[in-house]
Amino acid sequence: MDKIIHKSVRLSCQPEQAFQFFTKSEHLANWLTNAAEVEPVVGGKYELFWAPDDRENDSTIGCKILALEPGKLLVFEWKGTRQFASLMNEVRPLTQVVISFLPDGDGTNIQLIHNGWGATAEWEAARAWFEMAWNMAFAGLEKYVNAQPVEKCCE
Repeated sequence: MDKIIHKSVRLSCQPEQAFQFFTKSEHLANWLTNAAEVEPVVGGKYELFWAPDDRENDSTIGCKILALEPGKLLVFEWKGTRQFASLMNEVRPLTQVVISFLPDGDGTNIQLIHNGWGATAEWEAARAWFEMAWNMAFAGLEKYVNAQPVEKCCE
């Protein structure tokens, strides 16, 4: 049975605006990564770079968007960090991240599912690391979005 990572966060903006935090490179660079190249179309790039000067490592280089419906759904491939690269980055299919944007009163409930994990101890170590990483990422996202006026950050 495939284990998953499931995370959620509530943002104080509408789903269409929340969607932009995952699809606009400049937003991603403010809460998740140091640089991003995202083409918000099916088959488009979903490349994030934690060490922009070393694009081949600690990045999602080569990852693609698999499905999207603006303001509702985003699905993209995901690669591992340097310590998990030999495990995660050559396997096909890559792990996948599914993000749903659900209206929640005057805000948005974001649900993330990261799946595609293998069954070995090495895969479990990678999954546990990303469980922690997504917790930190969503804390950063919540701080980034909720700390500023929606009109300013979601234009």
